[in-house]
Amino acid sequence: MRSSKIERKTKETQIYVSLNLDGCGESKIKTGLPFLNHMLEILAKHSSFDLKIEAKGDLEVDSHHTIEDIGICLGQALRKALGNKEGIQRFGYSIVPMDEALALVAVDISGRPHLSYEVKLPQEVVGSFETTLLVEFLHSFVNHSGATLHIRLLAGINTHHMIESIFKGLAKALEMAVQKRGNQNKIPSTKGLIE
Repeated sequence: MRSSKIERKTKETQIYVSLNLDGCGESKIKTGLPFLNHMLEILAKHSSFDLKIEAKGDLEVDSHHTIEDIGICLGQALRKALGNKEGIQRFGYSIVPMDEALALVAVDISGRPHLSYEVKLPQEVVGSFETTLLVEFLHSFVNHSGATLHIRLLAGINTHHMIESIFKGLAKALEMAVQKRGNQNKIPSTKGLIE
């Protein structure tokens, strides 16, 4: 099984992530941020990854450290679970509607972290989730997974729907990118290496 476990302890947060890429979409998420819990459950469900996240952070200060460190750990978990990336599709993409919202997401598990984020959200807060921190989560994720990620929000009015379409799009793009290519055991790069 392609799976991993990551633990991170700092003076600001304690994060535990367990990830199984060949799962069935089961999740157990406890971050202290209900909206983020919901989005991470969506990520697991629509990627078919089994995902467990337990996070304790200094939410009395604000949610920045917790959200950023969850992104770090999830990125590290993905990178570790993929190993040398042998036989994976590498590229994944999706266009996902959520009612009036529509997001385009494309990912390349290239070993080169990059985030292109063209998203404008009308609300600053959904529940207790500060929407400006979504980009911080994604930056942390790509920097520690070694992925290139492009996100375009093509339509939307309701901020919840817009963020949900992004997470569903990310889930489907990742599901495609980590899939094995039949019986091929080669590294999907002309360099013969993805670091």
